[in-house]
Amino acid sequence: MKPGTKSSRWQAFSVFRAELKESFGMAMGALTAHKLRSSLTLLGVLVGVFSIIVVMTAMRAMQSHIESDLGQLGGQSFVVQKWPGVYFGGHDGFEKYWRRKDITLQQGLQVKSRSSLARTVGLQQWFQSGEMTSRYAKAPPGASLAGETPGSFAVENWVLQDGRILQESDVEGAHDVCVLGNSLAKDLFPFGSPLNEKIKFNGINYTVVGVLEAKGGMAGGDQDNFAIIPITTGLNRYGSRRQSISILVQASDAAGYEDTVEQVRGILRLIRKVEPGKEDDFEIFSNDSMLAQINSFTFAVRIGVTAISSIALVAAGIGIMNIMLVSVTERTREIGIRRAIGAKKRNIMTQFIMEAVVLCEVGGVMGVVLGIIAGNVGAHMMKLSPVVPVDWVIIGLGICSLVGIVFGTYPAYKAANLDPIDSLRYE
Repeated sequence: MKPGTKSSRWQAFSVFRAELKESFGMAMGALTAHKLRSSLTLLGVLVGVFSIIVVMTAMRAMQSHIESDLGQLGGQSFVVQKWPGVYFGGHDGFEKYWRRKDITLQQGLQVKSRSSLARTVGLQQWFQSGEMTSRYAKAPPGASLAGETPGSFAVENWVLQDGRILQESDVEGAHDVCVLGNSLAKDLFPFGSPLNEKIKFNGINYTVVGVLEAKGGMAGGDQDNFAIIPITTGLNRYGSRRQSISILVQASDAAGYEDTVEQVRGILRLIRKVEPGKEDDFEIFSNDSMLAQINSFTFAVRIGVTAISSIALVAAGIGIMNIMLVSVTERTREIGIRRAIGAKKRNIMTQFIMEAVVLCEVGGVMGVVLGIIAGNVGAHMMKLSPVVPVDWVIIGLGICSLVGIVFGTYPAYKAANLDPIDSLRYE
């Protein structure tokens, strides 16, 4: 058989696979033979991997929740408001936003009338939660009230199921009408249609003119437990002295998105008399910009956690190297016997490196399992959906293998280079 042929390569692979299988069996036997020593050694690996996985699991659950929240905005949409969409700074930095002037209803209406590039512009203000009742039932606590204009429905992806949405005449006349979220409609009117019925919110009656399609629950909450009234009605009844609205804008298409953003920015700067060269005194954000901010922040946290956990893994690797050197000394005679019956240096090196890798992987798997459980317990307490960060599980186990190979190589090299004669005489 010529070397390099397909049959010879397959035979070499089969031999290598058999050696790995044998080395793995011997490694597991060595670990079970010294249970206490092995347990204490893999504890460092377990702690290092656990600290990575528990943080990454909790952060992935939070990130998934935020992405789902942001996904409620329609395509080519953005929001203009006084406050940033996401803020990770301290109290001092937040004062800058607090000192800004509120975005008023009149300013929002001017933006709406002047924005020629926008497909639709909506104005929004969320008011306090309160008790909502009908003549049939009382809604569970936590129902919210949103003040809106007709343009908000397209930007927020609110789809009408029955009746009608708000009309411009409702906003101009500050009418006492409302559109109900799907679950709120079912809670208040369990036996029939809510259209043209009355609901009462904090003692004030509103006529139901429409019902939205269901969006379902998310992260332990309900996306359909709210009512929509004209923004003018809400500001008249529930507005306070400091009441800044949000402006929701949807561009005509993806190609004109950036131009629409710049047009709205220019209009609002002019309305609010922002001097040339000074920064905006309002925030413009979209799904993509908020996700970029969140990913930037979480990336720094991930790097920090990984760096700290790496210290624990390096310390665990040093402990593994120490234990493996002790193991080489204890098994000198065994090594001599294996060499005497034909084992090569590579067989001895494979055996001891495999032992180090198996030791690390056992600790790594335990750390991964405990980290996922603990991370999802934290996510459950925050009413977030459970997740499994598959990419970080693979990274964590890969790091474990790397630690085993790096710190197991020297003891394996030392074992492979023992003199067979001296090893057989070793007592």
